[in-house]
Amino acid sequence: MGNLVSISGTFIGADQPPTLHAPEIEAGVGCDFDSYLLVPDNALDDRIAAAKARLGEDAVILGHHYQRDEVIKFADFRGDSLKLSFQASQAEGRYIIFCGVHFMAESADILRRQHQTVILPDLNAGCSMADMADIGQVEACWSELSSLLDSRKIIPVTYMNSTAAIKPSPASMAAPSAPAPTPPKS
Repeated sequence: MGNLVSISGTFIGADQPPTLHAPEIEAGVGCDFDSYLLVPDNALDDRIAAAKARLGEDAVILGHHYQRDEVIKFADFRGDSLKLSFQASQAEGRYIIFCGVHFMAESADILRRQHQTVILPDLNAGCSMADMADIGQVEACWSELSSLLDSRKIIPVTYMNSTAAIKPSPASMAAPSAPAPTPPKS
């Protein structure tokens, strides 16, 4: 997130707010992502509950169902990544905290409304499936296919577990040139 990616001349992320960096509020009581798994499961419960109470409806916490119980117990919504992204975009919260991996937070970022900011708590949270294809590989493949076939007859399909760079944004999807056929009258 945060990089501008061109897909058919549309820039995903052009209206994105700047990245937020949370300051350490309590000296020596930070959440070091390199060692947080060594902290007892309930050690941060009080701090998380207090932060959630302080933020109220301004924060929407999304918990992917693959998350550990001690993480997901604070989630406002639980489920798969696409469902969570849609739920967050319909919520009123200003801050969408996605307890998942990069591609999940990117999907929420694509679907979010203008007043919302998506936060991925662990910037190291990755997905090996999402890393299997990058935009350069996809563009090279598209170029090769286009040289062999009429690209207007090819419908690209992107797997959900892909990075935002290779997913179309709602703005980049053009309306069909011909109206959809009308179903026959019964």
